[in-house]
Amino acid sequence: MIKAIIFDVDGTLADTEDGHRQSFNKAFADSGLAWSWDVALYDKLLKVTGGKERIKYFVNDFLTDFAKPADFDDFVKNLHALKTRYYTAMIGEGNVPLRPGIKQLINDAHAAGISLAIATTTTPENVSALLEVGLGKNWADYFAANGCGDIVPHKKPAPDIYFWVLEKLGLEGSDCIALEDSQNGLRSSLAAGIKTYVTTNHYTRKQDFEGAAAVFDDLSDLGNFYRTVGLTLP
Repeated sequence: MIKAIIFDVDGTLADTEDGHRQSFNKAFADSGLAWSWDVALYDKLLKVTGGKERIKYFVNDFLTDFAKPADFDDFVKNLHALKTRYYTAMIGEGNVPLRPGIKQLINDAHAAGISLAIATTTTPENVSALLEVGLGKNWADYFAANGCGDIVPHKKPAPDIYFWVLEKLGLEGSDCIALEDSQNGLRSSLAAGIKTYVTTNHYTRKQDFEGAAAVFDDLSDLGNFYRTVGLTLP
């Protein structure tokens, strides 16, 4: 019996990645940096999870001639904070809706007494902005655990965030299922012993999802998802 469903956020709850990409570019421009991440480049950068980590990866692997400031960590932190402000403003305008079936799944599972949780590398501000628009101001009432940002030392594909969520829920990995959209996310949840279902998006559909219980384009056919997972919900 499934006691909890644990959700990734970016790419899983909503197609957020292009919103992130555009917000990074605005932050770069505002900071006087002649950097621009197009779709093809961002696809490569998504190899690394976490916004600050992604900036560092870009500088270290794609801008080898960039003269890093002495306070490089602060430089990255401030640049990412600016990007987050642009992103949360975009979300607040309602430009990034939840993916098909997500809101109904959350409502159905919550009504059935199944615990819900979040396990993501994105910031708490990003999660709050997205779910306040998608679920309402009381969105946090749906979730028994909200694992996000830098609360664990190692981000996906490490399983740290999932172990943190399982501890908060007081459950074993075998009690839960996870919803992910990427290979890194899948590796993270599987390493925590959680049966994982994948919904792909533009950036991830060609990735290797070996080990996933099932792979879907989206959850628009929620009845099929319930049958596949073995859930009996309204």
